[in-house]
Amino acid sequence: MANKRPKPEEIVSKLRQVEVLMGQGMSRLDAIRQIGVVEQTYYRWRKKYGGMGVDQLKELKRLQKENERLRRAVSDLTLDKLILTEANKGKLLSPARRRACINHVRNQLNVSERRACRVLGQHRSTQRRVPQGRADEDRLVADMIELTRQYGRYGYCRIAALLREAGWSVSDGRIERLWRREGLKVPVKQPKKGRLWMNDGSCVRLRPEHRNHVWSYDFVHCRTDDGKAFRTLNILDEHSRECLAIRVQRKLNSVDVIDALTDLFILRGAPRFIRSDNGPEFVAQAVRDWIAAVGAKTAYIEPGSPWENGYCESFNGRFRDELLNGEIFYSLREAQILIEQWRRHYNTKRPHSALGYRPPAPETIIPMDHKPTMH
Repeated sequence: MANKRPKPEEIVSKLRQVEVLMGQGMSRLDAIRQIGVVEQTYYRWRKKYGGMGVDQLKELKRLQKENERLRRAVSDLTLDKLILTEANKGKLLSPARRRACINHVRNQLNVSERRACRVLGQHRSTQRRVPQGRADEDRLVADMIELTRQYGRYGYCRIAALLREAGWSVSDGRIERLWRREGLKVPVKQPKKGRLWMNDGSCVRLRPEHRNHVWSYDFVHCRTDDGKAFRTLNILDEHSRECLAIRVQRKLNSVDVIDALTDLFILRGAPRFIRSDNGPEFVAQAVRDWIAAVGAKTAYIEPGSPWENGYCESFNGRFRDELLNGEIFYSLREAQILIEQWRRHYNTKRPHSALGYRPPAPETIIPMDHKPTMH
C-alpha cells in the first residue's frame, strides 16, 4: 500500500525537526534521513515551505481556497456567456423555440438542463412538458392564415370574428396565441419620429422611465497620433445618464457589439429597449436576433435623424469636446486607458446638468434631504 502524501502542516513540522537536529550537531544528511525522506524531497519542501509558520500556512491555504472560488465564479460567467453566444443564432420568441434552442445548447456545450434554462430564462417545467395541441388546430391555423391572406389589414380580433362566423367555436385569446406563434402581424406604416410601434399595434412615445429601461449606443471615430483610425462603442443608460461601457478598438463590427452587450447583460441584466441608429453594425441580423433572444427590444431611429438618439448624441458631444479634441493618443493602448479613466470620471465625479448637477453614478450617495449650503 503506497504511503499517503504528507499534508502541508506535516511537511512544515518535519522541516522544523531537521532544523532542531542540525542545531544539536547532527549533519544535514543524517537529519534528512531521520525524517524519512530523500535529499531531493527535502530541498523541494524547503523551497516551497521553508521559513513558513503555522499561521502563514493557514493564510496560504485560505488564499488558495479563495482563488479557487474566484476561478469557479469566472468559469461560471464564461460559460453563461458561451450559452448566450450560442443561443443568438436564432430568435427565441416562444417557449417552443426556446425549448429547441436549449436542446441545441446542451448538445453543443454539454451543459446541464438546469444551467441552460436559468441562463436563457426558460422554466424547467416548461422545458420538459411538451404541449399537446388540439386535434383541430392544424385546420384552424390553415383557415386563419387563409383569411389573413385575403384580408391583410385585419388583426387577430377581426380574424377571430370571421372564424366564428364560419362556424369555428374559438375565443380571441386562442386566436391571439396562434397568431403570435405563426408570426403574423398587420403591416404598419412608417412610424413617426420619436415614437415606437409596438407589436400589438399601439404607438407609445419611448422615453426612459427607470434604470435599465432604455439603453442607447453609438460609434465615435478618432485617430491616434500616427494617423491610424480607431472607433469607440459608447453604451449609455438614458434614464440615469450613466455611461455603461466604452469599447475602444481599431475595428468594431456586429460581433464586437454582441460581445460588449453580453458582458453588460451578465453584470446588469437586459434592458427593455436598446436604441441606436440604422448603421450596419446595429441592424445586422445577428445583433437583432441576439437582442431578441435575451428579452430586449430594438428601437431604431429614423435615417438621417440623429436628434432622435439625443441622449447618446449629447454624450458623444461631451466625450469629443472634453477628451478626444484635447488629447494626443500615441497608441491604441494609451487611448483605451485614458478613455476608461474619463468614463469613470464622467460617471462618478462630473456634474450633470440634467441630474441637478450630480454625477450619474456617484461613489458616495448624498441623501436627497441633505443640500449643501450656498454662500
